[in-house]
Amino acid sequence: MSTGQKTVSTFLTLIGALLVLILGLCLDWPFWVWPTAVVILLSALAVAATTAARARRRDPFPPGTVPDQPIPPVERREVYVDRISLPSQFPDYDFLFSATVRWCPAEPSADVSLINAGALAMDAVVERARAVTSRREPFRSSLVQQELSGALGVMEADPGGRVRALALDVVLVLPEEDQQRLDRLAAIRKNEDLWEHERNYERNKREYLGGDVLRDTGSAVVWWLAKNDDHVEKAVNDIGLLARLTSAANNEEVAEPFRHLVPEAFPPITLPEPESPAFGTPHAFEGPFTPEEPTEPGAADTFTDFVRRLGRTPGDEELMLLSEQVAMAIEDWDEETAQEIRRRFAARPTAAAASPNGSDPASSSSSSSSSSSSSPSPES
Repeated sequence: MSTGQKTVSTFLTLIGALLVLILGLCLDWPFWVWPTAVVILLSALAVAATTAARARRRDPFPPGTVPDQPIPPVERREVYVDRISLPSQFPDYDFLFSATVRWCPAEPSADVSLINAGALAMDAVVERARAVTSRREPFRSSLVQQELSGALGVMEADPGGRVRALALDVVLVLPEEDQQRLDRLAAIRKNEDLWEHERNYERNKREYLGGDVLRDTGSAVVWWLAKNDDHVEKAVNDIGLLARLTSAANNEEVAEPFRHLVPEAFPPITLPEPESPAFGTPHAFEGPFTPEEPTEPGAADTFTDFVRRLGRTPGDEELMLLSEQVAMAIEDWDEETAQEIRRRFAARPTAAAASPNGSDPASSSSSSSSSSSSSPSPES
């Protein structure tokens, strides 16, 4: 018995019980009549239920009333698409598309015997897949495959409205050669990005060191202290090294205030004396200009440094003339310095420059200088 039938039987039972109860109260039945009325009511309900059950068991269509018709064969409306090339966003890189296409007529009563419904369904699915893949890059074919499975998983009609189709078991891959090319391109692109970042890093570091840290010696010392603020004494000892580093970075000599900290960058100059007695012929000079253990540079050393800065070379006639004039000018105040300047720069007389009586011009110049020294000076 179904739920509806149980509900109807319960409803009828309640109505019958109420009728018996109303009649008994209105007619004032004796006590023995009540059980009899209940039995009659239950018997009537049982007969009604039995009649309804027999009616349900009866066949509504007895044999012979419905003519026999052949059952049409079930048509399997599926077609398989295997490795069809679909374009990607990059030229010459095509996807390979495979799927099972399931289709049905757009109108249930349409006669599909006059059309190739499978071909229409296949063409509709491939066109829908091409619209998706043509906007995607071929680098991530697995991701595009998932997107394509969702786009083709809905029954949609073809452009002509004859069939409705969807795709199952979608597979989207790239040819092996194209995948290898894309992998190589990706590796090269990542290497280029890495190299570009490294080059920018090196350029920024060079600009920072050359334009800020090593702009001058003071900036280099401040930078060193910022890096090593607890080694002040070492920073003081390394000022000469930083001065040399700064001068090398700027392609210039060490700044004047720091030259005394870089003695090896300015060695003593050794000028050769002339070898031949000819005037103006260079020959070896004696030793260095400065003493072996100098305490402070003398006047001759200062003049030597001045000549070196002018770029003059030993044996230059103008240099010899200048040195002789300087020696003569300071001889009255410092004869030792004048003799030292003559010793370093004045050339020895040549045979052609000797006097006709065979006297040495140097001696004559010495005598003239001595005579001039013996003569009263204008100041006296």
